[in-house]
Amino acid sequence: MSDPLSRLLEIMARLRDPDGGCPWDIEQSFETIAPYTIEEAYEVADAIARKDFGDLKDELGDLLLQVVYHAQMAREAGHFDFEQVARAIGEKMVRRHPHVFGDGQVASAERQRVAWEDHKAREREQKPGNTKGAGPSALDGVPLALPALMRAEKLGKRAARVGFDWEDVSGVLAKIEEELAEFRAELDGGSAERQAEEIGDLLFACANLARKAGLDPETALHAASRRFEARFRHLEKALRAKRREAKSVPLAELEELWRAAKAAEKTASYNRSNDQGGR
Repeated sequence: MSDPLSRLLEIMARLRDPDGGCPWDIEQSFETIAPYTIEEAYEVADAIARKDFGDLKDELGDLLLQVVYHAQMAREAGHFDFEQVARAIGEKMVRRHPHVFGDGQVASAERQRVAWEDHKAREREQKPGNTKGAGPSALDGVPLALPALMRAEKLGKRAARVGFDWEDVSGVLAKIEEELAEFRAELDGGSAERQAEEIGDLLFACANLARKAGLDPETALHAASRRFEARFRHLEKALRAKRREAKSVPLAELEELWRAAKAAEKTASYNRSNDQGGR
């Protein structure tokens, strides 16, 4: 039997074969598969956040399938194949790690991060179409398709690399206060378009606050959403025990149940920490 990766490539080629393949798979294109690729990447991140390594193994397989899928479609169109994808990323890793595969040296992980970004910047400049004098930007290469919060954080990082940044967190906090004041002003009689602009500026400033504090805003917001969901489900469970529905309960009582949910969450977290410490 062939090795697992070769077998996966053979399976995908068979699924896409116009002669007896799967009708659904045959109909797909780069555009129709791209949303699944994004979804699978998020499911990998979710499994990591939950520390579910059995699930992580499965999700990594699903993500690998996405790479194989795109490579198969590219091979059919005569663009490239999976072997070229694997070879290119291998060469890129060697090129970007001269301190491992060559005679380069880096003093720390932070210096390596800076060197990595420098390598990427040079590669972007050398790509076809990026000719000298064509007006390269420090913001080149930040994909439009990224989630909005993640893209805002990456744009802020790129600008910071060339010195366009606040000196410390206090500067970003002042910017957030400024943007919040502008949003409040637009709420009082401003157009929906202006309100959207100001809330966008506020969110962008919050993304920069997370970046400046060394945090990932996308990950932080996902975690906040998970906490909100867990607390709200706890609230709903408490109401069901009383045979009541949230829409018929006064807001003050809902707030009380919400605080109880937060307290229960903290207790559960404390107990988990003690259990892990005692092992």
